[in-house]
Amino acid sequence: MRVMDSVIVPMHPEGRKFVAIFAGIAVVLGMIWAPLFWVGLGVTVWCYYFFRNPVRSVPQGEDFVISPADGVVSLIQDVTPPAEMGLGDEPLTRVSVFMDVFNCHVNRACIDGIVTNVTYHHGKFLNASLDKASEHNERNSITITRSDGVKIGITQIAGLVARRIVCFVEEGNTIAAGDRFGLIRFGSRLDIYLPKGVGPAVCLGQTTVAGETILAHLDQSEARVGISK
Repeated sequence: MRVMDSVIVPMHPEGRKFVAIFAGIAVVLGMIWAPLFWVGLGVTVWCYYFFRNPVRSVPQGEDFVISPADGVVSLIQDVTPPAEMGLGDEPLTRVSVFMDVFNCHVNRACIDGIVTNVTYHHGKFLNASLDKASEHNERNSITITRSDGVKIGITQIAGLVARRIVCFVEEGNTIAAGDRFGLIRFGSRLDIYLPKGVGPAVCLGQTTVAGETILAHLDQSEARVGISK
């Protein structure tokens, strides 16, 4: 049963129509030429797994900042956060997690708190791995504020292939670390802005798992790893 659970994982409702479309295309291709059905079936299976929505074991700790995305840490930089996030005008450490088309794209909250900002920006669709994607690409920014005032900013960024950012939360919503708050379709990136003085517990090139990987420890600000200017 455990083996089957690791292979057959739940699919997020956002993916149902896409899987249905790909399945329909596979049938049509098979009617044109039988071998094409198997190509279409393979793409349909990929689409199902793209929208997979697995259960995650969220680490329990008041000072943990949990990764909101599956992917690879592509950038770690000190930058000034977007003004609308309410994080101040001083540089903060930004950790960027790049998600390719094979990663699970369901995004999860980094900390417990209240959603105090949700801001959507129209923009371009540059390669999400580029630094300038944070400023120029289509994106959605949210801020989560803990009861003690600590804030974490998260930006969902569209990429070359991604054309739809989905956010499930609104300002005023209460959210817990590991809760699902959105997803991005078909390849993208998330930027996480850590509080002033807090360094990352991950390094460039490290693989992260949404809802499980610890990005930072709020009580260990001296631990700064892999900063790139």
